Amino acid sequence: MQVVQTQSYGRIVALGHYQPARVVTNDELSQRVDTNDAWIRDRVGIVSRRIAGPEETVVSMGVAAAPKALAAAGLAPTDIDTLIVASCTDLIPIPNASARVAIELGIKPAAIDINTACSGFSYALAAADHAIRAGASRNVLVIGSEKLSDVIDWEDRSTCIIFADGAGAAVVTASDTPGIGPVSWGSEPSTMIGMTERNHIYQEGQSVFRWATTGLAPIAKEICERAGVQPSELAAFVPHQANLRIIESVARKLGAANAVIARDIVESGNTSAASIPMALSKMIERGEIPSGAPVLLLGFGGGLTYAGQVVLSP
Repeated sequence: MQVVQTQSYGRIVALGHYQPARVVTNDELSQRVDTNDAWIRDRVGIVSRRIAGPEETVVSMGVAAAPKALAAAGLAPTDIDTLIVASCTDLIPIPNASARVAIELGIKPAAIDINTACSGFSYALAAADHAIRAGASRNVLVIGSEKLSDVIDWEDRSTCIIFADGAGAAVVTASDTPGIGPVSWGSEPSTMIGMTERNHIYQEGQSVFRWATTGLAPIAKEICERAGVQPSELAAFVPHQANLRIIESVARKLGAANAVIARDIVESGNTSAASIPMALSKMIERGEIPSGAPVLLLGFGGGLTYAGQVVLSP
């Protein structure tokens, strides 16, 4: 049987985000571990972070972010044919997080989970774009959701000051013109970031910092080259919100002089797979990025995995 199919491309048409109500300041953490506000700001750039309550989960936060993105896209949940959830902190493997989100939304999509830790959203976004290009999907809901507070050792100063909770969602739909550029993805196999036998997250901070500040700028430039965009043409740069010093170092080496740089790390902490969609959603909400402008996304972290693409702002 011969099937004639018109080429479609993926395009982000809307975003939404959710953060828990509880704000935890550096001063509050200093009462638990040997640290202080100045030390945290100097090393990672974080001023505060959001921590989920005991009743909040990876799934519930993803469910909270999704309707905002769907409403902005003008779509009903039943319009979604594929749902992808990126997370490394969901505590229930079966049913997977995407299937449980689908149950809460009352829909029956293809339900896929992706775990590449902090690069998860960019991996999921590439999968959504590829599914649309292949003709397997038309409307994809991509969610990055993390509850890192479940896997933090609150006595470990090297991690409890960094990680936090939240969710971001993006609606990706079929378009006649490309809206998501070619993905550049890969890994530098390493155990610099991982989980202990007690299911606590750990990282070798200095080693991760050196890898990120030396290895990411060339990857970012490659992503722009593959998309046919000069760094100077970027309207925004939205990297994973790992560390403010890393973000500013990569942005400087990239040479994106005209780009608005996402710095959501300052008020939200490191939310792994949720950080890129959450930061981008806020930037769109504040009107910082013109519609249709090129935006560089770059996820990186545990694995060590990385992935990124240039997208057009909704």
